Amino acid sequence: MSGSEPDVVLGSFSSPDAQATPWASTLAILGAAEVFWLSTVRPDGRPHVTPLLATWSLGGLCFTTGGRERKALNLEHNTRCLLTTGTNSLTGVDVVIEGVALRVNERSEREVAVTDFERKYGAYLTDPEGAWSGLGKAVIAGDTRLYRVTPTVGFAFGKLPKSSQTRYTWPGR
Repeated sequence: MSGSEPDVVLGSFSSPDAQATPWASTLAILGAAEVFWLSTVRPDGRPHVTPLLATWSLGGLCFTTGGRERKALNLEHNTRCLLTTGTNSLTGVDVVIEGVALRVNERSEREVAVTDFERKYGAYLTDPEGAWSGLGKAVIAGDTRLYRVTPTVGFAFGKLPKSSQTRYTWPGR
């Protein structure tokens, strides 16, 4: 779980006058995004994609799931995955984070991640009438799985009016 900054490179498919999206800007996009799409691979090789909540915590993107859900079963066979988020329009920035998803087993780390989830999603998690009320307690107790995707490579795709493709790589990963 490294807190190191990634190397940042502007891709060749960018507009001639485009600039790389700084990692700090991408972290802000990840922090503001409410919905992410997790892509995993089934044991038979077929892809699986599902929407979920995620937050940047513990040096990676964290998400939760039940142990019998398809994404958890897929990750038991292949820990490589990616998370995507962005806008549903031709403007803005879309982000892709590729990496390895491992279960967070240490209670102290689960507590940190739950605090980050609750800070980000607020009443959805903390209000007794919230859509995911009780999730934090279930994660801390270990009744709901918490995964951290440690990034190996990431991309920020700037869209109109100026397209850019920024690649992030983490040294030593």
